[in-house]
Order: sequence, then C-alpha cells, then structure tokens
Amino acid sequence: MKALSQHRHHPMAYLVILLLALVATGGVYAAFQPRAAQAEGASQEDIAAGEQLFLANCATCHGTNGQGQTDADGNTLGPSLIGVGAAAVDFQVGTGRMPMQNSGPQAQRKMPQMNEEQTAQLAAYVASLGPGPSIPTADAVDPAQGDPVEGGEIYRINCAMCHNAAGAGGALTHGKFAPPLTGVEPKHIYEAMETGPQNMPVFNDSNISAEQKRDVIAYLDALEENGSPGGLSLGSLGPVTEGLYAWTIILALLMGTAVWLGAKAK
Repeated sequence: MKALSQHRHHPMAYLVILLLALVATGGVYAAFQPRAAQAEGASQEDIAAGEQLFLANCATCHGTNGQGQTDADGNTLGPSLIGVGAAAVDFQVGTGRMPMQNSGPQAQRKMPQMNEEQTAQLAAYVASLGPGPSIPTADAVDPAQGDPVEGGEIYRINCAMCHNAAGAGGALTHGKFAPPLTGVEPKHIYEAMETGPQNMPVFNDSNISAEQKRDVIAYLDALEENGSPGGLSLGSLGPVTEGLYAWTIILALLMGTAVWLGAKAK
C-alpha cells in the first residue's frame, strides 16, 4: 500500500487506471452478453459452417470479417455486415438477391443459391458478428392472426407510394425499383420491414409494431387470395396503364373501321 501511495501521483497513473477500467468493463460485457447467434439457438457448429460459406461466397465483397470492402478508388464493393443480424441475411439469401449475380443499381430477386440449412448457417455466422434483428417466429408472420383491414391502412400510409396499392411494385430513380409483393413468403415481408433492404426504409418496432407488421402481411395475403375482383388487372399499375390499353384498343378499332370503309368504297 505504501508503494502504491508513492506512485499514485505519477503522470501515468490515471492512464493506467483508465485502461484497467476499460478492460474490466469489456470483460464484464463479454461475460454477460451472449453472442447474438447463440441467443437465437444456433450452435457453434452452425456458426463455423456459416463462416466457411461466408468466406467462399461473400468475403470478396463484404470482407473476410464482414467489415465491408472498397475498391482502389474508394467505391464500396459491399457494406459492413456487423450488426445487421440474422433477419437481413435470411431475407437477402433466402430470396436469391445475395450472392449477387452481377453488379447493378439493385440486387435482383432470383432462385436462391443456398438451401435453407445453408442460409440458416450463414445467418448464424453473421449474427455472431454483432447483435441485430433476428428471424421472426412462425406466429409473428402468420397472416391468419393478423387484421387485414388494419394492415391495409398501415400499408397505404407507409408502403403504397413505392410498392403500389395492389402490391404490384413500381419504378424508382436511377434504375432502382420497388419489387412486387406477390408470391413473397410472409417471413421475408416481415424481414424486409425490419431490416430495410436496398432503398427501403427500416420499419422497426418503434414505428411499426410487430403486431402491425403481421397486419400488413395479412393484408397482402388477402390481396393475393382475392385476386382482381374487377376482372383483368392490366398489371395493377393504375390509370396510366388502363388508359394506354383503352386508347390502343379504340385507335385500333377506328383504324380498322377506316380501312374497311375505304375498301368497301372502292
């Protein structure tokens, strides 16, 4: 104690104390904060298998540790995946958007390159890099437990301006687009709202609750189940498309009538 009291006024004493406090805080945090993937029930074997899949399929763009990657000119090849969570991976890989087939303004939906087990393993590894949104449960995305009327109101306020009131999708700027929402699994709709892929904003529980997300899923499910009650949907793209079809048909009839009358007059 006497030796410590003699050195407590040393210029480096406060720095040493600060470093010890930081080490102690980090140790306590690591001890009581389980890895995100483990909290979701993933095993170390799943994480290890996911890491191998990541290194083989994702590291070229996202970096060997998921920290992101840039080219020699400073352009982003792939963003950091630390903290994106398992839901983002399940959405991007489960819908075939990742790994990307080729570069472009937006990742295109295609047939998934990985099966469900591989997707779950990759999600477990990325979730282990940092906590983030987890994959929703079956109850959270069950349309039968949602309210389609309430979901329709939420959808029209937050989603219809990009995805169209009928979920048919629509064009954005610079070659980007809001994809159609028909034929999309309920869990992928939930994950998209939770993680905000591409140009989509993030709708976490602070602005749209988990129950409201399920209501939106119920609304989209009702749209798909009921189809187009008015007959031919014409792509559900609204009055511009309907007007184009109408004028095309009317003009074709008028031109056909004019040709017929001219031929008859001769």
